[in-house]
Formats: sequence, structure tokens, C-alpha cells
Amino acid sequence: MNCVFTIMPIYGTRPEAIKMAPIVTALQNSDQFECVVTVTGQHREMLDQVNEIFGITPDHDLNIIQPRQTLNGVLTRTVEGLDRIFEDTPPDAVVVQGDTTTSTAAAIAAFYRGIPVIHAEAGLRSFNLFSPFPEEANRKITSQITSLHLAPTATSKENLLREAITEEDIVVTGNTVIDALLHTVEQQLPFTDPQLEEIASSGKRVLLVTTHRRENQGEAMRGVGRALARIADAEPELTIVLPAHRNPVVREAVLPAIEGKPNVVVTEPLAYGEFTRMLSVAHVVLTDSGGVQEEAPSLGKPVLVMRENTERPEAVTAGTVKLIGTDEERIVTEVDRLLNDDAAYHEMANAVNPYGDGKAAERSLAAIEQMFDVGRRVADFDSQA
Repeated sequence: MNCVFTIMPIYGTRPEAIKMAPIVTALQNSDQFECVVTVTGQHREMLDQVNEIFGITPDHDLNIIQPRQTLNGVLTRTVEGLDRIFEDTPPDAVVVQGDTTTSTAAAIAAFYRGIPVIHAEAGLRSFNLFSPFPEEANRKITSQITSLHLAPTATSKENLLREAITEEDIVVTGNTVIDALLHTVEQQLPFTDPQLEEIASSGKRVLLVTTHRRENQGEAMRGVGRALARIADAEPELTIVLPAHRNPVVREAVLPAIEGKPNVVVTEPLAYGEFTRMLSVAHVVLTDSGGVQEEAPSLGKPVLVMRENTERPEAVTAGTVKLIGTDEERIVTEVDRLLNDDAAYHEMANAVNPYGDGKAAERSLAAIEQMFDVGRRVADFDSQA
């Protein structure tokens, strides 16, 4: 009988769940591995929604979330919860995703137990330790204790090589977010909010906005609110859709300026399936989210990013993403340009996706099989191919 290896994907937030889902599915469908899914519940409802779309039932749930939790609280509760599981049933390897505090805590907990770490979406770098905070530090820490680096792009592989990571431990897979996106958009999931169903069928132009980044909270975010109010007044035919993050700090900063505007629709955070459908409906996307920078180009949508730097430079180079920072005037100017200058719009809307081709999970699985000597790697993802 074949020896079956136990692989434990560990994740805690919605973005991790989305990007981990295709890998979980690939592991579950493989004869070589038993896949034991552990969630920390760093985001609660939003995490559960994603697991539902992909039909994933976690085997372990640490449920660590607490109101106004601190990063140190997330870290220590994750390490303690995982340590109990590792003591009882240590897996042969763990898979962590990206750069959340959950992922770094899980990597440390596994490493200290002598369990190999597989890092999905490895090698992203903004080259500023304090921005995005704490993600840049998280991903650098995780890289130091990882045995197999699943880098989404050639650029991320180069970043790892520059940090003296062994080349044979790095595989370029493409980003699993594209696998997840294509799977989900295909389903055309209905909106639970009837307003959104109405907007989608109205054919009106939509500006989709998301904002939550820790380093933008406070005055920068109030500026975003004021900018949206000015755009709403200047473009009465435009509908602005803002799924508001649950964090009260975010809501208190952004919402006062746009209250009562007839063409601004504020919703609760959208379930992943609804969000991807909203992306496909949107005309322009304004965001400070990392993942959206990868998803929107697949659907041919221009993305304006309210950040000063990004660890995802590939789409900036490809021209589908533009970094505009959080200055109120600049946001108003850049959105106006995309709404009213067709040439500028079409230049950004050409759907070249440097991030993936929908086969990232397949490449990831092959790399994990080779790690355990039960299979062979396949050719790396090449965005030029």
C-alpha cells in the first residue's frame, strides 16, 4: 500500500481562503496526500463564505477572533492553538499562504515542531519593512523558515534568489487567485442585495471601491471619503459601490462624507462570489487591497491603487494597475480621467494578466509531490508564454 502523506493547509482570513482553496481542492483530489484543513478564524463570516463556495469543510477550527484584536494576540493564539494540534497529530508538512499574521504564526509553530513549511504566494516584496504593515515583515519572516517556496511570478522568484534562498526550493506557479477567480466567475453567483442585482442589470457605469489597509486608516481614509463624495457629485450617472469593511475604524473614517449621496451604494462586505461578479460588472476599480490588483486585470478592468508602494509590480508594469496613493485631489483626478478619457481607459483595460493562467494549483501540487518523492514538477508558469 502507498504511504499517504498528511498535508495541512492553514489559513485564517478571506484572502488566504480564496488563494488556498484551489490548492486544497488539488490536494483533496490527489491519491498521494491526505489533506487536513485547519482554519484559525482570524476573519470569521468572510472566511466561512469562501469555504462554502469551494465546498471545503475545515477539519480544525481555532476560532481565535476577538473584538479589536491585536497582532500579538492573533500571533500567540494561533501558535498556541496549532501547537496543541501538532502535539496530537503532526502533519508531514503545512501549507501557509501569503503574508497575514496567521500565515507567519502557523509557519513558526510548524517550524518549531520540525514540520516542513510550504509557502504559497512566496517572494512578494515592497522593499519597505513598515509598508504594508505588518505584511512585508510577515512574508520575510516566513521565507526564512520555508522548505518549499511557491512563487507566483518570475519577479517573486527573483526576490527570493536575491535573499539567498536556494533555487531548487523555488517553483513559479502563477497565482492561485486566478484559478479561484475563473472557477467563481463562471458560476455567476446571485447578489443577496437586490440593489446590486438592479445595478448589474441597469447597464450603468460602476466604480467599485474597497478600502481597509491599516496604514491608510485615519486622515488618509477620511480623504478617500471626501474624494468619493466629490466624484459622486461630479458624475451623477455613475454608481459608486462601496462594500464597507467591518472594521469600525474604517467605517467611521470613510462613511460620513458619502452619507445620503443618491448614487453611492454602501453595502456590507460582499461574499467572495458576489464580489467577483461585481468586479466583472465594474467599469473602474479603486482599491487599496492586494488581491484585487491581481483579480481585476484577468477581467480586463483598470485598477487604481490607493497606496504609495506595492509588492505586486507586475500589473503596474503591464499597465493594468496604477499606483495613485491616498491624496484626495489625485484620487479625484485619476478616477475622472478613466471615466472621461476613452484612450486612457482602453490603454489600461487590455486584459493581460501577468499573475496566472488558472493552473497554479496544478503546478503547486506537482511541486509538493516532488518534495515527497511521489511525483515530478511541471514547467514553471511563464507570463510571456
